[in-house]
Amino acid sequence: MRKGNPMFYGAVLLMLANLLLRLVSMSFQVYLSARIGAAGIGLLQLILTVSALSFTVGSAGVRTCAMYLSAEERGRGRPEGIHAVLSGCFRYSLLFGCAVSVCLWQCAPWLAREWMGNMAAVAALRLTALFLPLRCLNGVLTGYFTAAGRIRDLVAAEFAEQGCAMAVTFLLLTGWAGADTGRACTAVTAGNCAAVVLSLLILMCLRHRSLPPRRGDRRPPYGRILRIALPLGLTDTLRSGLNTAENLIIPRRLALLTGAAGAMAAYGTIQGMVFPVLMFPSAILFSLAELLVPEFSRCAAAGSRQRVQYLARQGLRVSLLFGLAAGGVIYAGAGALGELLYGDPAVGVHLRQYAVFVPMLYTDAIVDAMCKGLGQQSANARYNAFTSFLDVVLLWVLLPKRGLGGYYAAFAVSHLVNFALSLRRLVLSAGIRPGLGTPLRAALCAAAAALGSTLLPARAGIMGAVLPGGCCLGAMVLLWRLAGVVSGQDVRWMCSLVGGRLSGKRRR
Repeated sequence: MRKGNPMFYGAVLLMLANLLLRLVSMSFQVYLSARIGAAGIGLLQLILTVSALSFTVGSAGVRTCAMYLSAEERGRGRPEGIHAVLSGCFRYSLLFGCAVSVCLWQCAPWLAREWMGNMAAVAALRLTALFLPLRCLNGVLTGYFTAAGRIRDLVAAEFAEQGCAMAVTFLLLTGWAGADTGRACTAVTAGNCAAVVLSLLILMCLRHRSLPPRRGDRRPPYGRILRIALPLGLTDTLRSGLNTAENLIIPRRLALLTGAAGAMAAYGTIQGMVFPVLMFPSAILFSLAELLVPEFSRCAAAGSRQRVQYLARQGLRVSLLFGLAAGGVIYAGAGALGELLYGDPAVGVHLRQYAVFVPMLYTDAIVDAMCKGLGQQSANARYNAFTSFLDVVLLWVLLPKRGLGGYYAAFAVSHLVNFALSLRRLVLSAGIRPGLGTPLRAALCAAAAALGSTLLPARAGIMGAVLPGGCCLGAMVLLWRLAGVVSGQDVRWMCSLVGGRLSGKRRR
């Protein structure tokens, strides 16, 4: 009996787990939106944005560093060196995590008063600060488990983490928070903190089982850690800081046009309702992106240039086709989805507007993952920082004049520039020459199928979303087959993944 391709099975397992977790998370987001409203969701998104910045600064690039160095040690045939790598990454993570934790604790009242307009956010921000060092340690372990291919362990920890977060949040919401928006945000934060503790305990226990035997007492490679993590951490911090500034100024600048209450509600609608639905299918593709980083690192360390080029071409092809399919389905069923999930037709309107960016967003995630695996983390982080700065400038200028139309324009420009720069970096570092013929045909077929599906009679409920989405997907696949975008060779390639006969050649 032949063994299947391990990367394929790992991607499938991670994909199924991420899909289920994303579905549960989105369902819980729908529950929260019904409980605290769009303005409450907006405040919660601001708190989560500050929390994400704190984690980025506190981890200082160590998660990707742990993943990269662990994969590199395995690729060079010295897995016992992973002990020293993890030891150094733990100490590095604790140093930065504790420093940022103190800063966030002290700055919480100022952030809540000046940028969020609600002092009730202080409790949630300080709770985030208390548990930040543990979250940074957890990031090191998830990086290692990804590099080691221990997908089942990661999946088990993620399910436990999600279940714990939801259980604690639900108990606090029903037994303590009531209808108070500030308490509701604190309840969500407390659930996330409890989940981090549980996940860290699980991964620490599983780590001893998965690590190779220790040989000698090797000193942690602090020099390598600093050379990789610090530049990445600095550029990631700049990018995350700009992203946080972007999120904080959106309701503030939008309020100059619509008023404070309307601005927070509009922000909550876009960030807390539209984008979770828009990015829900990405759980399938992002699972592959998570596995591509260590795979590219191993191939690059082993000098497998042909394998790198093959995976790069396939990654671009798969992500583009999947992004076009997902974007088309969302575009077709946007109106019914907005009504079904949130009872708000405005959500459907925004979903259809932003669905056209789905292929680019999904492909960009795969491009970033492949670049990280090829050691281009710093370059990509520079691109991200530049486009985030561009986004902040555009939002500052356009929001008071154009409102959400200005937000849409800024989103389009900054993400298109980022994608172009990242794709150019991948083409240069992997040495590939992607053609334009197949992507152009695929995009035209997808546009025709999506627009055609909107001519169907409008329906309410689940069928109103499923019927046009299904018709769009079926028409798209048929047009792709007729246009030569998808061939029998693609089916045989998928079968070879399952059978473990992954060929290094295929048509471009």
